[in-house]
Amino acid sequence: MSNNNERPSRRLALLGDRPGSYAIARHVRMSPTKVRRVVDLVRGMDVNDALTTLQFAPQAASEPVYKVLASAIANAENAEGLRRDDLYVSTAYVDEGVTMRRIRPRAKGSASQILKRGSHITVVVEPRENKATTKKTEKEA
Repeated sequence: MSNNNERPSRRLALLGDRPGSYAIARHVRMSPTKVRRVVDLVRGMDVNDALTTLQFAPQAASEPVYKVLASAIANAENAEGLRRDDLYVSTAYVDEGVTMRRIRPRAKGSASQILKRGSHITVVVEPRENKATTKKTEKEA
């Protein structure tokens, strides 16, 4: 057993020492496979494009993903002082949450199980490196 009583920092695990911010929605009552379809659409996009895509996506899972992304953007603007136009979705993933088990009566006194799945949505936004400024610094050096 270790003597370290401190919990590991979630920010350290997600971002390290890089600038950026994150948001997590836990216990969302949707199947993780359905939410992953939506999250895969916006991974790597600029945040403004990702919000527009989520706003008009027909899937029901786009609403909680939109809220998590908007929260991550607000965290980056308020806590880190980053500009919204520079941010992009660097990491986005969905973990499986608690599964609620229900029972459906069947014939001859038997029963079948209904699994109502939940998920945890994590979105990380970071400022995009400006390619124009990096090329200028390479030319100067």
